Amino acid sequence: METIRIKYFSDQIKKLTYIENKSDWIDLRAAEDITLKKGDFALIPLGVAMELPKGYEAHVVPRSSTFKNFGIIQTNHMGVIDESYCGDNDQWFMPVFAVRDTEIHLNDRICQFRIMKHQPSLYFRETSMLCHEDRGGHGSTGKA
Repeated sequence: METIRIKYFSDQIKKLTYIENKSDWIDLRAAEDITLKKGDFALIPLGVAMELPKGYEAHVVPRSSTFKNFGIIQTNHMGVIDESYCGDNDQWFMPVFAVRDTEIHLNDRICQFRIMKHQPSLYFRETSMLCHEDRGGHGSTGKA
């Protein structure tokens, strides 16, 4: 089990919890009340900074209910925080765009994260043919 050093920027936000055998994503909460009008952009403070282990990064994404509940979209669609962002004032934020007027309150669960190992070094070798049968179509469905 890895140990992550964490700094909280407020004693008002609930502490992070990892629920074993439920999900390996951990919820992050708004660290302050935010009011947004339709079309507003904001960096929502998440109230934490962490020292990730060497060779790891955090992937931050909205919760499945975030758009429905708050009408916001994470503008970078997925945030990547690497282990170099670990200073005493390197608070995590969620960049959002509001598609409707909305209010986000202190401790609202708005996004989630997981810790991932860095991708290994890769080498791309060009070829004129791949050795697998075509699935056809587009994306994962295999249908046009």
